[in-house]
Amino acid sequence: MSRLLERFIRYVKVNTRSDAASQTVPTTRGQVEFARIIEKELAEIGLSEIHYNEKNGFLTATLPATTREDVPVIGFIAHLDTADYNADNIQPKVFPNYDGQDVVLNEKLGINMTTEEFPNLKEYTGQTLITTDGTTLLGADDKAGIVEILDAVEYLLAHPEIPHGEVLLAFGPDEEIGRGADRFDAENFPAKFAYTIDSGRVGCFEYETFNAAQAVIKIEGTSVHPGTAYGVMINAIKLGEKIDAQLPKEEVPEKTRGYEGFYLLTKFIGSLDHTELTYIIRDHDKELFQNRKNTLAEIVSKLNATLDKERVTIEFLDQYYNMGEIIEKDMTPVELAVKAMENLNIKPDIQPFRGGTDGSKISFMGIPTPNLFTGGENFHGQYEFITLESMELTAKTIVEIIKENLAKSKV
Repeated sequence: MSRLLERFIRYVKVNTRSDAASQTVPTTRGQVEFARIIEKELAEIGLSEIHYNEKNGFLTATLPATTREDVPVIGFIAHLDTADYNADNIQPKVFPNYDGQDVVLNEKLGINMTTEEFPNLKEYTGQTLITTDGTTLLGADDKAGIVEILDAVEYLLAHPEIPHGEVLLAFGPDEEIGRGADRFDAENFPAKFAYTIDSGRVGCFEYETFNAAQAVIKIEGTSVHPGTAYGVMINAIKLGEKIDAQLPKEEVPEKTRGYEGFYLLTKFIGSLDHTELTYIIRDHDKELFQNRKNTLAEIVSKLNATLDKERVTIEFLDQYYNMGEIIEKDMTPVELAVKAMENLNIKPDIQPFRGGTDGSKISFMGIPTPNLFTGGENFHGQYEFITLESMELTAKTIVEIIKENLAKSKV
């Protein structure tokens, strides 16, 4: 078993599922334990300035420069936590020389991953396929990113004949619940630019994300006995339905793609006297993003004007912004990643990301941070998979980016 594969199998077995209901930092103890495991291995590898920050849950380290050239400091970032899906007793399955057919994940429970449902599986024929046992997620998001960064660093340490500038590493918590990067200590991570290793299949690369906000609407109704309700009852549930009915029916996730934004009603709970609606609002374009918030606010305002008093309130919380706004000012990290992929005969697949990454926040802290592939597919569920060969390609791409960073600095 290769060192990369051994480390990956060992890492995914550590339960690092984050918890949105927790207020600790990180939100789960497993993330702390995992960071300590990596901390020890960073020392064994031979990195310097290794530090686990108990205040923000980030583990950082430095690969010192081996050249006196003036090379921009570059960073690589991955997250410790896994998504909101069962992560207890993860038992990864390894299929060397995968035959391109349906995969039996759990014979006892009758759980299979079929090529009919997941035709991309056939593209990995002959590779070493790593899957779940059908009862948990795998955790390639983002433990593959972590092991790929470590593998790239180990390669450079083993090949001192390859000159490179200073490389910074960061492994942080609670990405899956959108909190970790809020506490990222950019001031003490002096990279000119960085990459999160957190995207999907080989070639995937994103430097544009959504602008994102949450809207919480609270409605006060009046509940009385239905027998005496005439002219008195105000049904908060019905008012909530009226609000949702006024939003564009086609501007929802299941009917939009590419650069198209949307509204998504994620929660609708309540009773006659009190109802609460929670929306997420997404758009790549900053002006359209603001227009979407204005639209929802106007719907609430107009509804209040028809009532006996202000019964409806709305609160917005901006969650993150489109990192493309920052990265487009200097496309160097994009150009380096594209050149690195081309060096390895990987076709870059650059698409606007219909979500957010830690880079969405870190970019606005002064470190432009696009998102590079891990090689995995079907994240956040029982059908998650990755191949050893994909992880090796990611590690090689990281090495190439570091090499190209030096080459570009000489031009």
